[in-house]
Amino acid sequence: MANMVVISTSAVPDHVRGALTRWMIEPRAGLYVGTLSARVREELWDIVQATLGEGSAVCIHPTDNEQRFLIRTAGPQRREVVDWGGPPVRDDEPGGGGTGAHSRGVVNT
Repeated sequence: MANMVVISTSAVPDHVRGALTRWMIEPRAGLYVGTLSARVREELWDIVQATLGEGSAVCIHPTDNEQRFLIRTAGPQRREVVDWGGPPVRDDEPGGGGTGAHSRGVVNT
């Protein structure tokens, strides 16, 4: 079954942008939205991860968890994923430390 997928990229090579626009629309530079099967989503995400270089990317897609979506990140990250005994949370304080604001459902892949 196909589901809506959102991928946001920053400073990625042109061929990555080309691969994403074959399957998704780009309503704004670096932001891609499309309805994809899990197989196509995973193949595109593998391409993005393998060819990021100095860039970074975020992929948001539906899944079966409390939030009903998963956030996957790749590339240089300034924030860490922290396990507080429930859903994974993202520490918004650079370098970790656990005192910053948090966003639920973030997974570094």
